[in-house]
Amino acid sequence: MEIKLYNTATRKLENFRPTGEVVKIYTCGPTVYSEPHIGNFAAYAYWDLLVRTLKANGLKVKRVLNLTDVGHLVSDGDTGEDKLEKGAAREGLSVWEVAERYTKIYLDSYAKMEFLPADVVARATDYIKEDIEAVDLMTAHGFTYETSDGVYFDTSKFAKYADFARLDVSGLQAGARIEFSNEKRNATDFAVWKFIKPGEKHAMRWDYLGRPGYPGWHLECATIIHKELGEPIDIHTGGIDHIPVHHTNEIAETFAAYGKNLARFWLHCGFITIDGQKISKSLGNIYSLSDLEARGFLPMDYKMWLISGHYQGTRNFTFDSLAAAKQRRLNWRNRIAECYQNSAAKTDSQVFNKILVAMNNNLNSAEACAIIEQSELTLSDWKKVDKLFGLRLVADTPDVDASAYDLLRERAAAREKKDFVRSDRIRDDLSARGITIKDTPAGAIWQYAD
Repeated sequence: MEIKLYNTATRKLENFRPTGEVVKIYTCGPTVYSEPHIGNFAAYAYWDLLVRTLKANGLKVKRVLNLTDVGHLVSDGDTGEDKLEKGAAREGLSVWEVAERYTKIYLDSYAKMEFLPADVVARATDYIKEDIEAVDLMTAHGFTYETSDGVYFDTSKFAKYADFARLDVSGLQAGARIEFSNEKRNATDFAVWKFIKPGEKHAMRWDYLGRPGYPGWHLECATIIHKELGEPIDIHTGGIDHIPVHHTNEIAETFAAYGKNLARFWLHCGFITIDGQKISKSLGNIYSLSDLEARGFLPMDYKMWLISGHYQGTRNFTFDSLAAAKQRRLNWRNRIAECYQNSAAKTDSQVFNKILVAMNNNLNSAEACAIIEQSELTLSDWKKVDKLFGLRLVADTPDVDASAYDLLRERAAAREKKDFVRSDRIRDDLSARGITIKDTPAGAIWQYAD
């Protein structure tokens, strides 16, 4: 089947074809200094859909996901407080302990969301040697200069720097994009290596050029991709907030160090808002998966909400919409339950092909969900849908055992005899086992209550 993806680099919907036997994908992962919130997991849900869709088309995939466990500054520029130092001060732990704690929380949450495991989970601290080698290469190729606080990339030396994000470099005034330093040559220049000043609190440090320091945060993605996948990769994924700085800088570093283009396709997802507002600690609208579970929602309910929309859109999260997604998932599970009770629904059909066509059209999961709502799916279809979406629909909807079917038949006999006391008692027994009864013109069928 033909696969179309919206390529941020060209601003066009393009046919996607892998250049080799394996599709090489890189996903920008989290900075592990605090508990991830539901907005963070939106991107990973969409890129999980990407991988699952490619595999449903019979393609092999190698995906690398990075974890930023080395401190970097809170701004996209080169100023501000280090994120891991900030987390350490908040919790009274070392930066290493903070990174390890939140790496575990992130990976546990990742598993709860039923995301396919990345082929390589790359921790930034494991690539310091490669970072230093890349800075040496950029310097040897004439793309860097040294200041009192670090080694900087001279963006004026990379003629295509503005192309990816369509930046108006000439219109950027000092301070408009970053806090401008007198030592920086251009407003868009960025640190590829930061020096630690005497007395500066920064526990994560490595020696380079005879001074302690640490890599600029854009650098890890370029070096991890170079080592684990090789350029150009087929697809680079991230959020739209990565376009103007982070991904732009990755592209520049890769060309300057290795003389290659970084990626053929770039996919970017939109933001998640909460009740129409930006996710913000000051607004008190940051929710973790644990917060959702405390309110009676499963991670799969949230994943259902995510795939009901399109990855490029701005999605507005409300608990009412989450409740609707929870009900939709239950409805789908009960349609699977009906398939168990209908022998004709256990054969294959052509519905899944229509669903896959929708997904092949720029991961249009909203259209795919609409097709599911409007079509009769067989048990075979549902298993394929579950593999495509990763919603645990079939796993969470096991067929009831023989004793439950015996009770259903006994209840039908009791109703035939108008023994409604016995009929109601059987219904209550089944309800205690999480099984509800739905009486239809064709007879009673069982369903799950939640």
